[in-house]
Amino acid sequence: MTLSDLNRRSIWLTLLAIFLFAMALLTWWWRGTPVDAVVVQSQTLVRTLQFSARVASQTRVDVGSTLTGRVEAVLVLEGAAVKRGQVLLRLESQELSAAFSQAEAAERQAAARLEGLRSTGQLSARAVVSQAEAVARAAQAAWERTQQLVAQGFLSDAALDEARRARDVAQAQLANAQAQASASGERGSDQAQALAQLALAQAASQAAQARLAQADVLAPTDGRVLLREVEPGQIVQPGKVLLGLALASPVEIVAPVDERFLDQLRVGQSASVVADAFAEQRFKAQVVSIAPSVDAQRGSVEVKLTLTEAAPDFLREDMTVSVEVETARVNSAQVLPLAALRAASNTVLIDEAGRARQRSVRLGLRTLEAVEVVDGLSDGDQVLVGGSLQDGQRVRVRVLPWQPGQRAGGAAAPDSGTALINAMYR
Repeated sequence: MTLSDLNRRSIWLTLLAIFLFAMALLTWWWRGTPVDAVVVQSQTLVRTLQFSARVASQTRVDVGSTLTGRVEAVLVLEGAAVKRGQVLLRLESQELSAAFSQAEAAERQAAARLEGLRSTGQLSARAVVSQAEAVARAAQAAWERTQQLVAQGFLSDAALDEARRARDVAQAQLANAQAQASASGERGSDQAQALAQLALAQAASQAAQARLAQADVLAPTDGRVLLREVEPGQIVQPGKVLLGLALASPVEIVAPVDERFLDQLRVGQSASVVADAFAEQRFKAQVVSIAPSVDAQRGSVEVKLTLTEAAPDFLREDMTVSVEVETARVNSAQVLPLAALRAASNTVLIDEAGRARQRSVRLGLRTLEAVEVVDGLSDGDQVLVGGSLQDGQRVRVRVLPWQPGQRAGGAAAPDSGTALINAMYR
């Protein structure tokens, strides 16, 4: 084979390679650019707001002593459940017990004195009155006889004066006996004084008993011990917090929510709550309160929720939980992934006979990964996702399965922590 034959063969091979490459380019152009797409269909779209919160009881109370004394025993531990009236701690009470016994003895003494006045005192007073009446009658009779004898001249005036004096003394003694009998009667001053002394002794006894009872610090109602800041042997005094209680009441979930999301929250919205340590045990709650003011320092609004079912046993005071509140729902909506929207415009690209065609749409409810199409599309339209495509460009579509709550392409939606970050900074 000559050199010229080799050159001609090389030229033909080069031309053949160029032809084959051109045909491949033409085929690739004719088939279009491969691109992912999702099929428009009506489905439920739910928007939620996620944030961190803490568990709180509606009522918390600090418990202390009303007396100054030494702690004899602390009968509860932190976390213990207590009942109304249960003894939480006890102070040393020997001195208080002695004071109570002394007050009881004084009360018994006052009661005995009153009883004595009501029985033997009255009998004695009546006897004295009877004796004084007899003496007064005898003195009166003697004075009358003496008066007759003086008139007849048998006795002198001095005898009459002596009889008159004896009569006056007897009448005075009778008046005194009657006064004493009246004083010792039911309405007399002696019994009134005795009654007053008895009442005073009873009040002192009740006060001593109350002080003795204060040596036992009781639970004001059912609850749980949150804080214990006292030990046996410690000297305590009024005003010092010894124990902290969470009183038995409906559990609250309290959260500071960024004020930017205030327009999404309403009282009565349902929510799902989960604790990080018990991620598989979700429970239901409901928004019951939205603070009327904004925390100026943090730019947040306090939102309170209550449980709509029995509180799980693992819940603890001040435990951190994640809350997901359902803020909006459309039961039948045409839904697209956000990735299907063209940048900075309410337009999408759909597949029409193998070509990308731009379509304007009107949007409604928006979530972190999806958006509702109110107008502009029909069920069954294939909307292109991703890629830098142009209107009219040939495309080769690969339909992806997708539902709200997933990334376009079938990937799961971000977890609650990531979603929370996205929600706060979208």
